[in-house]
Amino acid sequence: MFFSESGPPHQDMWDIKEKAPSEIRGEFSPISTSIPGIQIGECFPKIAAMFDKFTAIRSVDGCEGSHDAYQCVSGWGRKDKVSGSTYPGMGSVASKVLGPTHISVPACVGLTDGTGHKPWSESGSAGYLGDQHKPFKPNGDMMDNLKPNLDASRLNERKRLLNQVGVNSLQINASIFTEESFSVLNSSKLVDALDISKEDPKIRAKYGTGKPFKYQYDGAPTDNENLLIARRLVEAGVRSVTLTYGRWDSHGANFDLVRDHGSKLDQCVSALVDDLDEKGMLDDVLVVVWGEFGRTPKINKGAGRDHWPQVSCALLAGG
Repeated sequence: MFFSESGPPHQDMWDIKEKAPSEIRGEFSPISTSIPGIQIGECFPKIAAMFDKFTAIRSVDGCEGSHDAYQCVSGWGRKDKVSGSTYPGMGSVASKVLGPTHISVPACVGLTDGTGHKPWSESGSAGYLGDQHKPFKPNGDMMDNLKPNLDASRLNERKRLLNQVGVNSLQINASIFTEESFSVLNSSKLVDALDISKEDPKIRAKYGTGKPFKYQYDGAPTDNENLLIARRLVEAGVRSVTLTYGRWDSHGANFDLVRDHGSKLDQCVSALVDDLDEKGMLDDVLVVVWGEFGRTPKINKGAGRDHWPQVSCALLAGG
């Protein structure tokens, strides 16, 4: 789940209004895709060339209009509650319904970068499902925790000692957590998946880095390498990966922002879909690219587009 935070302008991306007046149409022209009769914005030539693997939804509604990833990661509004608790994110639902593919690999991972505006870095809480289904977030602290300061024999000896203590009815969940924790620490699957230095340099170059990071402000960087990490995580058995990409809050200089963010998105998303396809994984992996709301049809005085929750967009591939 690829969260383009703060509302990407779909009329400059997947639904160019070429017949509209200039104050609505904007600066971009449509380009043909690999599907006859379907055109998208000029900033996305790589995606256009393989559009037979994509679907653009140009009529997403029900958005709240607030700067928050919650709706995209859960499908619900922030104010919606169940018995006083929040709704779980899609990764947590996958964890609950499907479970992990391997005890040493978490079912869901949040690759969301830290943001100045905190609600943009939401990767989906477990909500009413409980903490055992919350996303694993491989930030600095968690990565440090994946590297124990003990060798395997000492780690296993401590596990044996812990088991001798015994488990009462109030400790059953804790014992499950413990077993999962030891499995993660004794396996290299997760650590290896997060280490893109082990990836083929040609594949890394195909994704690019997304640098320099422009128009970031209080949002996420255009970090192309997170998409490569996401593919490696799914390949290792993670069921759901959520990541943030860029800051699309284009109240001003909308077209400059789309040229920057759009060209980088074009590179990494096309690389991801092509990569999944070459590995025979695309039919089993759904890629979702969207944001929390759309942007105004009419361009403002600062050459920007403002919030427009009445309609939004989504780009899908695979699945």
